[in-house]
Amino acid sequence: MPHFLSVYTLKPEDLARFRAMPKSEQDAADAVGLKQWAEWEAKNAASLPDRGGMVGKTMRVTRDGIDEGANPFCGSVVVEADSGEAAARLFADHPHLTIFPGDGVDSMPFLTGPDVSGLGAIGRGDGRPIPPASIFPDKTQAKFRTSRGTRA
Repeated sequence: MPHFLSVYTLKPEDLARFRAMPKSEQDAADAVGLKQWAEWEAKNAASLPDRGGMVGKTMRVTRDGIDEGANPFCGSVVVEADSGEAAARLFADHPHLTIFPGDGVDSMPFLTGPDVSGLGAIGRGDGRPIPPASIFPDKTQAKFRTSRGTRA
C-alpha cells in the first residue's frame, strides 16, 4: 500500500495570534487539542506506520553554507493509504486544524525512500528502488543531472 509524507503547516502570523491569547486560553486549547490529537492517532493507528512528530527551527544547507531557514512546516507523520485523496481525508477533522492554529496538512506520496512497510521500496514492494525515469518521465532529472556534470 502506498505511503505518504503528511506535513503539518503553520503560518507565523497564526502562531503569533495564538501566542497572543491569554495563557489560560492557550492552556485550555492545549488540553483539549492534545487529548483530541491522541484520540485521532489512536483512531487512525493502522494507517500511521510512523507517527513522526513536531519540529522546531529550520536550518538550511546550501552550496554557500549553513544558515537559518524558514518554511511553514511544524511537524510530519507518515500515512499509509490507498490513494493521496484517502491519505488527505484522514486529516479532515484533525485537531491541528480544528483546535490549534494550524494552516493545513500537505500530503505527498513517497516515490522512493525508506522501507516503512517491511515490503521493500515504497511504491514497488520488491526492494528495488524506482528508476528515475519513472519518477520524472519528462526527463527532468536527467537534464538536472547533466547540468551538474554527470550523465543520465
